[in-house]
Amino acid sequence: MIVEYAMKQVLDSMENSVKLRSQARAERRAEEAKNAKKDFEKKLMAAETAKTELDSLAMKAKGSQDAVLRDQLMGFMMAGF
Repeated sequence: MIVEYAMKQVLDSMENSVKLRSQARAERRAEEAKNAKKDFEKKLMAAETAKTELDSLAMKAKGSQDAVLRDQLMGFMMAGF
């Protein structure tokens, strides 16, 4: 009877140990996933910022090109062409 009780305690202890390790692994994976998501969101925001800046530069360049064409057209019109 004492041997059976001791064996039960050993088995319970081993089961508890396995459960705790599994829980710790799950928590670690959840933390890693959370960090990966946060890093992805940062990269996504950086990419969006870069895209916005590029779009702004493209619009500025297009506006400058349009102004040059307008000025050339005005020059031709004043010159009588």
